[in-house]
Amino acid sequence: MKVTLRKKKNKKKISLFIDYYHKGQRRFEYLGLYLYPEPKNSKESQENKRTMEIADNIYAKRVVQYQGRNYDVRNVLSGNRSFIVFFEVMTESKYGSPGNYGNWVGALRHLKIFANPNLTFNDITPEWLISFQDYLKNKAEKKNGEKLLPNSISSYYGKIRAALKEAVRQGVIETSPTARIKAPKEAETQREFLTIEELQEAAKAECEIPMLKKAFIFGCLTGLRFSDLEKLKWTDIQQSKTIGYFIRFQQKKTKAYETLPISDETYNYLDNENSTNEFVFPDLTYSAYNNTKLRKWIESAGINKYITFHCSRHTYATLQLTNDTDIYTVSKLLGHKNLQTTQIYAKIIDKKKVEAANKIKIKL
Repeated sequence: MKVTLRKKKNKKKISLFIDYYHKGQRRFEYLGLYLYPEPKNSKESQENKRTMEIADNIYAKRVVQYQGRNYDVRNVLSGNRSFIVFFEVMTESKYGSPGNYGNWVGALRHLKIFANPNLTFNDITPEWLISFQDYLKNKAEKKNGEKLLPNSISSYYGKIRAALKEAVRQGVIETSPTARIKAPKEAETQREFLTIEELQEAAKAECEIPMLKKAFIFGCLTGLRFSDLEKLKWTDIQQSKTIGYFIRFQQKKTKAYETLPISDETYNYLDNENSTNEFVFPDLTYSAYNNTKLRKWIESAGINKYITFHCSRHTYATLQLTNDTDIYTVSKLLGHKNLQTTQIYAKIIDKKKVEAANKIKIKL
């Protein structure tokens, strides 16, 4: 059963109705609600908004009413599957992606706190999703007792949406109940990075884990994520007469194959020409211990910034833009699918330009 809220337009008004479709048969439920096709003033616009809110509420109720009904034995059995078990399996599948895996683990923790342990797919309704959002915003706490930050709320709810989307893809459920539920918004965060001067100072400072330092600086020079540096092999680094040195690899996050040109200086930084199938950074692992050592190394270089390994990628992007590489090229170098993902760095550079301009103080 597919339930869809639709609009029918004529010359004077737009009629709202619900379209029910199942196994080739269709029927309609007209709601007796109408919209102004072209609102002439704020009053008509507000009335349209209120009408759509009423229609959305009716639609949500109809989805709940028809979800899990015995129209198809296979779908009913699928809907009775444990959502928590499904979510656990998806969480473990993210183990190879350190930062992302941590978010999935956090989402699973709060899912288990909030939900009935016997939660099934049929139990996940729009009302349930709204209640889960309310829990994340007002009741959920971190392990230290603090309230969740907006980005954590957005991330954890996003994992629920991702799991339901995957369930649709696998045929466990027909449609996701998240379609008409607004997701919590992320707060815009500061993306920390090193300037070229700070990177040079860091390169001079000693690190308790030399391999960690080497991988971080190489990340600043290439923009590679930790997950890609971790699995980088010497055979991935190649050379041609036309483009010089380049890295040929498959992004672990997006699964896309990339060809990333690197400078001679970046290649020579590795200081170890090797054509074997060995890892470039052997024993490189993601852990809280290594994160602490990374920050201590940065502090020892006289840099007062909260630096994580992913800041190496931010550093690469900002250095490229600072040196006038156009944003489209930077987006391609980073392997971004969407240019909007890269545009956040342009905002950073604008701020740096203002800071630079204000350094010139002359009394005339």
